Amino acid sequence: MKVVLDTDVIVAAVLSDLGASRQLLLRVVDGDLSAGVSVPLMLEYEAVLKRPQHLRASGLSVDDAEIILDELAASMQPVDLFFLWRPMLRGAEDDMVLETAVNGGADVIVTFNVNDFGDVPRRFGIEVRRPGDLLRRL
Repeated sequence: MKVVLDTDVIVAAVLSDLGASRQLLLRVVDGDLSAGVSVPLMLEYEAVLKRPQHLRASGLSVDDAEIILDELAASMQPVDLFFLWRPMLRGAEDDMVLETAVNGGADVIVTFNVNDFGDVPRRFGIEVRRPGDLLRRL
């Protein structure tokens, strides 16, 4: 199974060491779960993780966030965006996640914002699941 993690899942994994998001991220880092990431999505991960409010809430420094991002980049499979599927969704950030999933051959988009994706991913054979739902399935 190959997944694409929405940015909200990455943030949740950093903010809580007890949640499903953290467990999924650890599986990606350990090589037990395949995850794809595009350059634009990785840049969004970086921008969001380094927001002052997320650094304060997590107790991380910018250097800590960079270590996490480096580990993610090393653990995830790079996805080249050959085709842009915009606009398909209401939010540009969601379109970026969808494009990464479609171009990367993902089976599942993992997000807390399931409703933001609607039925569009199904057109490409991609499921949309919340972290807890996917973790239970694994």
